[in-house]
Amino acid sequence: MFNLENITRKNILEMKPYSSARSEFKGQADVFLDANENPNETLLNRYPDPLQIQLKTEIAKLKEVSVNQIFLGNGSDEAIDLLYRAFCEPGLDNAYIFPPTYGMYTVSAAINNVQVVELSVDNDFQLPSFNSIKDSLDTAGLLFICSPNNPTGNVIDRKIIQEYANNFQGLIVVDEAYIDFSNEKSNISLLTDLPNLVVLQTFSKAWGLAGARLGMAFASKEIINTLNKIKPPYNVNTLSQKEALLALKNASETQLQIESIIEEREKLILQLSQLNNVVQIFPSEANFLLVEFKNAENVFKILIEKGIIVRNRTKQVNGCIRITIGTAQENALLLNTLKDIQG
Repeated sequence: MFNLENITRKNILEMKPYSSARSEFKGQADVFLDANENPNETLLNRYPDPLQIQLKTEIAKLKEVSVNQIFLGNGSDEAIDLLYRAFCEPGLDNAYIFPPTYGMYTVSAAINNVQVVELSVDNDFQLPSFNSIKDSLDTAGLLFICSPNNPTGNVIDRKIIQEYANNFQGLIVVDEAYIDFSNEKSNISLLTDLPNLVVLQTFSKAWGLAGARLGMAFASKEIINTLNKIKPPYNVNTLSQKEALLALKNASETQLQIESIIEEREKLILQLSQLNNVVQIFPSEANFLLVEFKNAENVFKILIEKGIIVRNRTKQVNGCIRITIGTAQENALLLNTLKDIQG
């Protein structure tokens, strides 16, 4: 049976977290003389809510979870880093990934002195059965599953995620940064039955707040309590909290943008498939496409020279470029340039 204390670093279990007078106070106050702030009103002279309760309350309604099941951080990258700090003993525990996938899992592992073990996927970038990888799982640690996956765009089978979580003694971290562009449901609904599951989402993609740097982690209240215990006191600034609240109030506008991006994605697939130097376009449930070109390096070079920035993924998937879905005008400019390259 999964036991969180068994995988939590001893120093984290024993540490006493930083506590501000304001986080300890319960009730209504009118005079704040506790935090050495400038008392003159500038709209930003006060520290932000360290636990972002107002914002979490709105997110909880949307995601149908409890407030105490939500962690908010400076992008999803902060949550990833804190998961390493809390649940991986440096030099002893491992992180398990399925490349090609998001690069920060490996970067954060290196920062925290955690060994990364790469596991294989099939030709469709799907995960193998747990039985086929269990001998490679030497320690508990963290097992990362990106769904939809970056850079391939495919969704990971929900049954596989459940199978992994039911058998792995560490944490299963499912990164759903692109879930809003998918027809598949979020794995957040599995949290009740899977105590070792962590689901990451973000305001950076569908919500259009990449500049606000606001990531979300959903998990059991025990895991969330541990992340809150070790995070910086005021890790999400006031401006980011306000912008996220505003975005949530305008959720219908966000949904229209999502639908527009998906529509542009399908148009782009059709138009790219007609180009002679396109070998294949991988199925995508994200806001990007992974496209294999006959001459990918040359295509990438010319696009860059024309001021069109795409992501060269040839080292991760041979001959492939990752293309974010832009506006209709941006996509048209991309296609015209690609036509010129092949012509």
